[in-house]
Amino acid sequence: MAIEEDAQMMDPDLISTPSLAKGKGKAVDVPYATNENLPWVEKYRPVTLDDVVSHQDITSTIDNFIQKNRLPHLLFYGPPGTGKTSTILAVARRIYGADYKKQILELNASDDRGIEVVREQIKQFAETRTLFSKGYKLIILDEADMMTQAAQAALRRVIEQYTKNVRFCIIGNYVNKIIPAIQSRCTRFRFSPLPIPEVEKQLDRVVEAESVKLTPDGKQALLKLSKGDMRRALNVLQACHAAYDVTGETEVYNCTGNPHPADIQTIVNSMLTEEFTTCYNMINSMKTERGLALQDLLSGAYEFVETVDFKPQARIYLLDHLATTEHRLSTGASEKLQMSALVAAFKNAVELTSKN
Repeated sequence: MAIEEDAQMMDPDLISTPSLAKGKGKAVDVPYATNENLPWVEKYRPVTLDDVVSHQDITSTIDNFIQKNRLPHLLFYGPPGTGKTSTILAVARRIYGADYKKQILELNASDDRGIEVVREQIKQFAETRTLFSKGYKLIILDEADMMTQAAQAALRRVIEQYTKNVRFCIIGNYVNKIIPAIQSRCTRFRFSPLPIPEVEKQLDRVVEAESVKLTPDGKQALLKLSKGDMRRALNVLQACHAAYDVTGETEVYNCTGNPHPADIQTIVNSMLTEEFTTCYNMINSMKTERGLALQDLLSGAYEFVETVDFKPQARIYLLDHLATTEHRLSTGASEKLQMSALVAAFKNAVELTSKN
């Protein structure tokens, strides 16, 4: 299959070793792009379905659809950075080859989200028949969960009316925001967060190619903060490489603005052992010095709660309070009041544990 020289312009949802596919065989590795100005999420990205290192069950199923010329309408959903957009663009290359851009219409529905887009751009593209041998064109609607209800209702009819000419790929993070009528017309595929070993494998390749000085604890911090999002992992790695000579755990946390685990441990220990006022003042001081928000502290506190020797009822009480505090903060509650409540909750958990 011929690959255009501008392959690096594809959307980088999932990062892998770029390669040139020859025929229908395995992809052959080629040197990485030499343009130093490119962000690494653009420099290292999949080009073909063989390059997509995870979600093999999804890519193999779609490849079977293509081989049998029975590609249905598709619905891709899942967290950001897990390969949804990159997979469908690789599918477009697999079907149409080098001229794939002439056969697809790609829209970001978070920008073009109104009913006018459906009635004008999408319908006009769908009405135009293609002379391509495969017999259909491809419409990719990214961030479709941001489309209005009216636009989705109009899209439902277009999908049904122009199936002979067009295949749709609907992409979104939250499937529950896609109306059931569209879901029922598509074959659904869920893209889960990438497995940490797969993220680590790709990071190792980029670290070697870019000569990044990454320490073992820095790599573990990077993998932990990425949470299966390859795009985020490479962005953080490139930022740290640009800012520091050596990328370790402290540099990764400083670069991302996340609280360092040592700081969270200090705060949790203070809430468990120190008097209320002393603890409250210490947390306030650390928040100011480190530039932390209470939401950051809550996110880090969850894992440390599991390491403390609480009684089951005390642990359940504390975890429930952490979740409640997060919800209150998300609805605009006072951070000072919620911080006081958080310290009090830890004190209550200690008392529940100390009772016979």
